[in-house]
Amino acid sequence: MRKFNIPVFVPHKGCPYDCVFCNQKRITGNLKETTPDDVTRIIEEHLKTLPSVDRTIEVAFFGGSFTGIPIEEQSALMERVKPYIESGEVYGIRLSTRPDYINDEILQNLKKYGVTTIELGVQSMVDTVLKTSNRGHTSEDVAKAVELIHSYGFSLGLQMMTGLPGDTPEYSIETAKRIIALKPDFVRIYPTLTIKDTYLEKMYHKGEYQPQTLEDAVELAKELLLMFEESGIGVIRIGLQPTDEINANASVVAGPFHSSFGELVESAVYYDIIENAVKGLSGDVTIYVNPKEVSKATGNKRKNIIRIKNNTGINIKIATDDNLKRREVRYTCF
Repeated sequence: MRKFNIPVFVPHKGCPYDCVFCNQKRITGNLKETTPDDVTRIIEEHLKTLPSVDRTIEVAFFGGSFTGIPIEEQSALMERVKPYIESGEVYGIRLSTRPDYINDEILQNLKKYGVTTIELGVQSMVDTVLKTSNRGHTSEDVAKAVELIHSYGFSLGLQMMTGLPGDTPEYSIETAKRIIALKPDFVRIYPTLTIKDTYLEKMYHKGEYQPQTLEDAVELAKELLLMFEESGIGVIRIGLQPTDEINANASVVAGPFHSSFGELVESAVYYDIIENAVKGLSGDVTIYVNPKEVSKATGNKRKNIIRIKNNTGINIKIATDDNLKRREVRYTCF
C-alpha cells in the first residue's frame, strides 16, 4: 500500500513569535489566506493524479502552527476533508503545529474531524537553545504536549533542528536522547539554514552566528539517525525539501544546504559500514550491496570510494547482490 499526502499550506499570520530562523511572516504577507474552498479544490486536484487503488491518502495541513489559528477556522478547514474520509477516498488528516498550541479542547476537536497524525516542531530540548532561538516555548511545554497527544491516541511525530544559535553537537545529542524518551512514532531532522529576511541572517552578517559546515551537519545527522533507529523510531526525513523558496540560488544565504542532504547522510552511514568491512584487508576489494543502495554506498561523486582509498590504501569496487538487505554488505578480494 503506497502512502500519499495531499499538502495544504495554512499560513499562521497571528503567530506571536519570531523564531530567528523563520521567515514565514514575510512569506505569509505575500500569500492569501487558505479558505475551505481552497481545501476542496486542492483535494480534488490531487485525487485526479493519484493511483485509484493500493493507496493510503492523508490531507496534510502544514505551515507549522495549524492549531494556533482560531479553532473555528481549524474546524472550517477540516470540515471540507470530512466527506472524503467518510467516502474512503482519504484515510485521515495530519498536521504540524507548535508544542504550546496543544490542549484538551484542541485535541478533542482534532479527533472529531479524523486527524490521525500530529507533528510538533520541537527543534531543541535544551531550554537555552530554545530561548536564544526565540521559540517562545520550553522543553517542559514539549513534554506536556507529547503526554497529552499520546493520551488521545494520535500518531506523533517530532521535528528537531541542529545548528541553531547556541546549539552544539552535544546539545543535539541530548535533544535526541530526550526525544527518544518521549517515544514518538517518527522524527524529522533538519539542519539549520540561514534564510533570507530572517533575524538569523542579520546575526550571520554581524558575525554573531556561525552555521554548520555541510560535512559537520552530515556527520551529526548520521549520529542522530543511528540513535533514533536503534531506539526503534523511524526517521522520515533528513534535511529540508528543496523548493522554489528553499534552494541554494534563492533564499538560502548560508548553512548546510544540499538538495540530497538525506542521501549524503545515508552515504556517511555506508562509509562506516564499508570501512569496518575492509578493516585488515589490502589490495583490491569488491563490496556487494543491494541494487537500490549502490548510490549510497558509492557516495556523492564517489566520495566513499575515494575516502576508503585515501584512508586505507584499498581500491574498492561496488557491485550488486539482490539477496542483500538495506545496509548489508559482503566482500570479495581479488
